[in-house]
This record gives sequence, C-alpha cells and structure tokens, in this order.
Amino acid sequence: MKILYIDIDSLRPDHLGVYGYHRNTSPNIDRIAKKGVTFTNYYASDAPCAPSRNAMFSSRFGIHTGSINHGGLDADVRPIGADRPFNHHHTPYQAWVEDLRFKGHHTAMISPFPGRHAKWNVLEGFLEMHDTGKHAGETAGDVAKEALKWIKGRGTEKEDWFLYLNFWDPHTPYRTPAEYGNPFEHSPAADWLTDDIIAKQRESFGPMSARELPARNQWPNLPEEISCREDFKRWIDGYDTAIRHVDDHVGQLLQALEEEGILEETTIIISADHGENQGELNIYGDHQTADHITSRVPLIMAGPDIKHGHIDEEFHYQIDLGPTLVELVGAEPRERWDGTSFLPTITKGEAAGRDYLVVSQAAWSCQRGVLYDNWMLIRTYHDGLKDFPDLMLFDIENDPHETTNLVEKKPEVVAKGLRLLDEWVAEQMITSDSPTDPMWNVIQEGGPFHTRGNFNNYVKKLRNEGREDAAEILAKRHQKFQKIYKKRN
Repeated sequence: MKILYIDIDSLRPDHLGVYGYHRNTSPNIDRIAKKGVTFTNYYASDAPCAPSRNAMFSSRFGIHTGSINHGGLDADVRPIGADRPFNHHHTPYQAWVEDLRFKGHHTAMISPFPGRHAKWNVLEGFLEMHDTGKHAGETAGDVAKEALKWIKGRGTEKEDWFLYLNFWDPHTPYRTPAEYGNPFEHSPAADWLTDDIIAKQRESFGPMSARELPARNQWPNLPEEISCREDFKRWIDGYDTAIRHVDDHVGQLLQALEEEGILEETTIIISADHGENQGELNIYGDHQTADHITSRVPLIMAGPDIKHGHIDEEFHYQIDLGPTLVELVGAEPRERWDGTSFLPTITKGEAAGRDYLVVSQAAWSCQRGVLYDNWMLIRTYHDGLKDFPDLMLFDIENDPHETTNLVEKKPEVVAKGLRLLDEWVAEQMITSDSPTDPMWNVIQEGGPFHTRGNFNNYVKKLRNEGREDAAEILAKRHQKFQKIYKKRN
C-alpha cells in the first residue's frame, strides 16, 4: 500500500470548496474529496504547530506527553522514566509510523518542521527525512520539487511506502510569489465580518488583533491594520491565494502519480496541523486559541480501500488517524495511545466517532475548549494578553465565526460543558504517567511562551496609544498572575 499524507499548515476546512467555500481555492483537493471520505468534525487535540504534530504522530494527548507549548519545560515530551527500555521499539508508547515501517512500508518525511521547532521526536519511525532548508520559509514550489523527485524515484522503487510532506504557504507571512497574481481580485470576501464587528475589534486589544496584524508579510497589497471590509478582503485574498497556490502543486503531485502509474493504488490524505483565525475572536492570520476555528482541521482521505463520496459528521481527534492507518495496514494499535481507530468510517461509511471532544492550547493562550452537540465552550486560564473572559460559549452550528458569547443566556449548556471538561481532565490524569497537568506548569512559568514576559510592555503600549480603557481591562484581569510575574522577573 502506498500512502501520501499532505499536511498543509494553517489550512481551514471552510476555505476549501469541498467544505462549501464560495471561492475556487481548491479544485485539485476537491477532486480528491469526490473519490473518498471527507470529515467535517475533525479536530487537533492540541494546538498550535508543535503540540499538534507531536500529538498526531504519537497518538497521545498533550496532557499525557507534556508537550503543549512552544518553549519552556512543556515544549518537550516527558521522559518515559525508570521503565524506559534499551530499545524503544515495541513499547506501548511506540509511534504509529514505526508500525507502518514494521509492516513493510518505506517511510519518508519532506518537511522543515522538526528543525524549525526542534521537535526531533516526531521523526520516530521515519527511514528518510528531507529538510527543504528554508525554516518554513519555503513556498509550495520548493516542497513540490522535492516531493516530485521522491515520487519519481523512491515512489516507483518501493512497493509499499508512506510519504509525509508539508506545505507552508497558508501560514503567515503569506509569501505566494507576486507573479502568481491574485485569483480572487474580483471575488468578495465572506460577509460575516461586518464593519460593526471590525469597529468593536478596534476598540479591543491583543496580539494579531485588528490593529496589530502579523508583520513581515511578503505578498503584495496586504493591509497593516483591519479598519474596514476592504482591508479584510485584501487580507483574506493573501490567505486564499496561498491556498490556491498549494492546490496547484497538489495537482502536480496527482499528475506525477498518474504518470508513474501508481495514482489508483495510492491512498491520499489531505489535512493540516491546525486552522487559522481570520477575524474570529479578533485574531487575524494566527492560531492562538482552543476554539472551533483554530482547532478544526480538514481531513480528506481517498484511495483503493476508501469509500467513495462519503461525508462523515462524527467527532474525531487528529490523534485518531494513526490508529486508523495502523489497522488499515493490518497492525494493532498500541496500549498507551489515546487515539481510537475510525477504520469502519473510511472503509464502510459507518459511524465510529466520539461523544464529545476537548481541545487545548498553551503556546499563545492557556485554554481548553469542549465541543459537544452544536456547542463550543472555551475556558480561558491565561488569556495571552487578549480580550478573553474566563468562559465563552458559542453555537457553532448557527454562529461558526464565534461572534456571540452565550454564556449568560445558556447557563445549563455551560454547566454541561464544564462537567464534561472536568470529567475529561480527571480521566486523563488517572491514566497519566505524571501527577501534573502540564497546563499549570505553563502558567507557573509565566504563561504561554509567545506572550510570556510581555505583560508590562504591552500594557504600556496600549496606554501610549491612548487605549487607556483596554489597558485597564487587561491590567485588572492579570492581577491574579502578579505573584508569578514578579517571581519570574
């Protein structure tokens, strides 16, 4: 069996045609989806980049591995401890890529990710690793060049293989080559973000908010701030153009597989490490939350053993993919994996989902979100200098862009979500090898890595800009952290 896993960084499902997007961003990805299974409720258990891929490759929650941050103690995986054997293979913790290798698959990765994030443990099980060399500054052409070379070489030499590759274009800074142009110049942006919402966002605050867009973007004509609908269109054009640019190169990979006569025998997986807030919760072009937008990722699977044209709406974690692939190739899931196989879904179209999901974030804020029924409840432990209350509740079926916090109006729904969150944490801690929830380690270190140590300077910045009300709101919310800040400084 040949398996091609295409990981497109920061790709939102709802910006793909197969998920109902109004712009033609993904004709090649949509073509794959028509021949396979599309998952509509597939979520990264831990966000953003490094925690997500660590969880995915290990099939374990961050609360168990300890790897939930981008720096500090909880950026790395906890050691196994005294029971760590001489040879890590065949332990209950073994990464699922190893199982593919043991079943005869030649395993290879094309990605700068391990070096960019110093997450070398994700290489477990890979026989080959090709770093594209630009520290995630590569465009789709750089990645496709190496992938095409591999497909036409190793891909034809080996009977069974697993190739994992990364495209980075939809991750800021948007750097689609200027000569590519803007395919969406005359296509309007989504209409959910109104001028009224933008005006409220500009009165608020936070990293990557309407008045503080991510810097260093290289694609032409991007705005420095979001002040009106036209700014939003220019901004989202950059993101969508990056997606279309990747999709063109996905088409090149499909063509190469077809030319080599192996397309029909190759299982193709399209997914992402996390989504990307594009105005939701007043965050633009980043992934700072444990909400529906950052945590939800696409999953499209097509291949010789995959059911054609099926849409699955069940709840699944990204960590469920590994056990599914392991069963697909005839192996057994490992004892200490948190993921559960949904093989019946991809082969027969049968339901194999979960009752609810809990997603986590600790690199830009410290949050856990609970997804149940049509609700997303978000509990914020540390806001990462953003304008977040302790609790937020959204009806993501009717309000997918999270514009209306219903905490005050739906106390019974909030109570259910808090109960589910408490049950989940208790279940994970009972089965944990450590007595410590890593979320509290992060907070004791001073908060999420990307905003750690910035509180005083950020409050001063707000005041210097005449945003005194915003500064007071933030200062009041962070009174509870002052002892930690003083200790760390």
